[in-house]
Amino acid sequence: MHRTQDTHTWGDGGLVPIGLPADHGSMTSNDTRRAAHPYVGMWVTADGFIRQELLPNGRYDEARGNRQSAYTGRYTVTGNHIDYVDDTGFTATGDIRDGVLFHEHLVLYREGNKHAGQGGT
Repeated sequence: MHRTQDTHTWGDGGLVPIGLPADHGSMTSNDTRRAAHPYVGMWVTADGFIRQELLPNGRYDEARGNRQSAYTGRYTVTGNHIDYVDDTGFTATGDIRDGVLFHEHLVLYREGNKHAGQGGT
């Protein structure tokens, strides 16, 4: 019998199988903090209008212009692919290629990248 690999979400810097809460509560003194997934952090369009933060607990928070938290939800990572489910149930996908996040029709760069928020591509 062949079993496929389960998709995972990043919670508290570690892998968590889908279906389990990504937030495991506060750490105790006996816990060891693991390094966050490399995709965690702020991603920004070239014009700076859209800012998407991938949080280490498997949630995301996306701002658009002056509208903070315009979209929020959870995400899962499988290889270089990201699946999003916002808090209303809407789904979207993204892929990381050469350090760039291609999220549906958007192109986002790591905050601090020379292309991020500069008004050009």
